[in-house]
Amino acid sequence: MYDSYVRPAAPIVDYRTRWSGIRRHHMENAVPFLKAQREILRILSGKIVIGHSIHNDFKALKYFHPKALTRDTSKIPLLNRKGGFPENVAISLKRLTKALLHQDIQVGNSGHSSVEDARATMELYKVVETEWEQHLMQNPQQEARFIPARCSRLHGLNWNSGMLPKYLF
Repeated sequence: MYDSYVRPAAPIVDYRTRWSGIRRHHMENAVPFLKAQREILRILSGKIVIGHSIHNDFKALKYFHPKALTRDTSKIPLLNRKGGFPENVAISLKRLTKALLHQDIQVGNSGHSSVEDARATMELYKVVETEWEQHLMQNPQQEARFIPARCSRLHGLNWNSGMLPKYLF
């Protein structure tokens, strides 16, 4: 697990505190982006990465993870079907968690908890892990449909400024 605040290379224009919970004082001892990027990419190398809408996190990291090693819970029709949602629509982590795990996440005014989101994502993955992995082994040509390209949940401040989150599972 990577558990550090990361200072972006560009100036922060919006902390998005309402969603991220991050404030100016969190950046005082934050890890510089390039150092964090090196550390995170070393952790991810050769590993299966599980997350929800992971492409946003990879974009913030300026990174492309192999599709065969990526599991994006926002893109698996089986999860949507089990939750009673249309298969071809990306459903929010909050709604999937409520429907399938009967848990409320992302509540309150202090911002999302990236740890809570990461745990919810892992629990959702476990709901379909056996069937999903079996399907991927039997249908490698359909992999892109199931794995369009998230270490569980990364919360950023302002993705346009390249801001990275505090937690990485």
